[in-house]
Amino acid sequence: MKLAEAKQQFISSWGAFGTHWGINRTMAQIHALLMISSQPITQDDIMEELNISRGNVNMNIRELISWGLVDRVILSGERKEYFTAEKDIWKVATQITRERKKRELDPMLKLLSQLEKVEGDKKDKDVKQFSETIASIKKLGNQADKMLDIMTKADENWFLSGLLKVFK
Repeated sequence: MKLAEAKQQFISSWGAFGTHWGINRTMAQIHALLMISSQPITQDDIMEELNISRGNVNMNIRELISWGLVDRVILSGERKEYFTAEKDIWKVATQITRERKKRELDPMLKLLSQLEKVEGDKKDKDVKQFSETIASIKKLGNQADKMLDIMTKADENWFLSGLLKVFK
């Protein structure tokens, strides 16, 4: 497989994977292009490579920056903005995990804490069932929260060695 074909296949596949971790396909394709680019690239380069509009690139670059996956780079003597992405996949996975936790798990846990305070007679079976279900979901959410905190603070080698022990 030639490099150009391999790059295109990676960008396309990463775009499909991105939809599973909470971002749209185009945003993931831009991220993929930036990850495999050896040098920072401009918005025009992204538009040309992916055949997408300036507005689409601009909107998705801003979102990737807010996710902490892409950085704006100023090159000396250049008027255009350049962009680059983290190349270390462990750091990418950790950052995606942090963002998903912040955007999804944290608000869910906050909501569950509010729902736990439901008013009503604790002997009423509907109130009791609701309270038990909310408490159970919150317990699972808190365990996931702790696990994600450990994972995102862990060193890559610690995580991989721990994972290998699980499969032995």
